Amino acid sequence: MEAIKEYFKLAIKNLKTRRLRSWLTILGIVVGIFLVITLISLSGGIKNTILKQLNALGGDIIFVMPGAIDNPLTTFMGGQMLSEEDIQTVKKTKGVEVALPMSQKSQLMRYNNEQKTIFLTGFPWDEGKDFLSNFQGWNLSEGTWPSPGKRELLLGSLVAEKDFFSKRIKVGDTVTVNGKSFKVVGILNSIGNKGDDTSVYLDREVFQQITGDREGGALAIMVKAEEGVSPDELAARIKSELDEVRKRRRGEDVSDFSVLTSEKMGSIAGGVLGVIQAAVMLFAAISILVGGLGIMNTMFTSVRERTKEIGVLKAIGAKNSAVISIFLIESGILGLIGGAGGVIFGLIVAKLIEGYSRASGAFLLEAYMPASLIIFGLFFSFLIGCLSGYLPARKAAKLRPTEALRSYE
Repeated sequence: MEAIKEYFKLAIKNLKTRRLRSWLTILGIVVGIFLVITLISLSGGIKNTILKQLNALGGDIIFVMPGAIDNPLTTFMGGQMLSEEDIQTVKKTKGVEVALPMSQKSQLMRYNNEQKTIFLTGFPWDEGKDFLSNFQGWNLSEGTWPSPGKRELLLGSLVAEKDFFSKRIKVGDTVTVNGKSFKVVGILNSIGNKGDDTSVYLDREVFQQITGDREGGALAIMVKAEEGVSPDELAARIKSELDEVRKRRRGEDVSDFSVLTSEKMGSIAGGVLGVIQAAVMLFAAISILVGGLGIMNTMFTSVRERTKEIGVLKAIGAKNSAVISIFLIESGILGLIGGAGGVIFGLIVAKLIEGYSRASGAFLLEAYMPASLIIFGLFFSFLIGCLSGYLPARKAAKLRPTEALRSYE
């Protein structure tokens, strides 16, 4: 034990002697561990947030959307819609308790002589109110829910705030959407993301009237399974029914839609984020490898500069294992200090991004910071330091005392 303490003292003394080189070497490890901690923390936080929101919907919720599952961007970027026939087919499918179609378009809204672009979203309120409040966790901060068939609006939390229009919108105020006057009857509490919180909601029938969407298409359908019905079995049944309808309508089997359970959507989100995390780890590993090579180079330089010191140690009886231990401890300390710096900076940046996301309302991101991630960062950096110092340590241990001393005569 005493020997180990002495080795640590020697290692720290040598690092202090070459401070500039030591800090430049440490910086390489700091960057690598910083990337690992920051990006894993944020990607893990995004994954947890998505899964938390999906779990809040309940396991028996199914989503029907236009566009194939292998190209989900077509739902929003390609302008595809589910037809009214698709909606009725889903509603009539055995095992469906509620099928809630959602329509959405970007529209201009005027209030107090100001004009802003908002997302206008239509739901059938006769069945949508209970569904959204019970299964999506929507609740009102003030006012009431809109009535079916009436020109009444429900505002997302950010639309009502003073920062959106110069004057705060209150319940009872009148606003104009697409040239039509509407009464604001309710304001939602924050749903959790900027897209929903900057949307304006109204009855779907009124939505179709003011947007000219007479065909009655829907951007998506949210389906609740009847009690005792398996969501997976119901999803397969809905897909089969829609396939049959589209085959009759188009004369061919066209499956340009997706039927997803909450569990399946969570699995897709987890898979995508898993790929992102793997890519992050690859880039971070390259950075850490560069840092490890920096430690190795520093230690080889240290061996050359300390040849006489090594010779003296071996001349007075120091074994090869002692010399190796001194150099491994020194390289391990370099790695550990770099790892500690990377962990600290990584956690700070992740927390700053989390704070910004909450302040902006863009996405309620919670940085994922388990103790295991911090321990991993410290242990991994120490291990990289030791591995990087092993070859220089072996070279130092193999020096013969007479040759080492003779080189400095």
